[in-house]
Amino acid sequence: MPLVRITMPEGLASSQRSALSDGVHRALVEVAKAPADDKFQILEAGRPESIVFTPSYLGLAHHAPLVVIQVFMNVGRTVEVKKALYAALADAVTAVALGGGVMSYDPTTR
Repeated sequence: MPLVRITMPEGLASSQRSALSDGVHRALVEVAKAPADDKFQILEAGRPESIVFTPSYLGLAHHAPLVVIQVFMNVGRTVEVKKALYAALADAVTAVALGGGVMSYDPTTR
């Protein structure tokens, strides 16, 4: 059973929260082969100042709004599956218009 925590800025529309939730779950099902009926997520919204981050790290610029996705799963996925899952999660977040755009990068280059 994967457990997912999605931390996002407050003020997102219900449709945006649902799109984030659904996109993350779809990535887990399609890439990590989680059962489709195994959806356990904690969605939390915080004020912008409650999510603290540096402007850049490892050559990547960060900007608000910042969405943090934590996935807790059993061991056993290969590095390739983990990279593919990260890419699918980044695509899911990028697909949701959050104002100001969402930064994404190719995990295979890191």
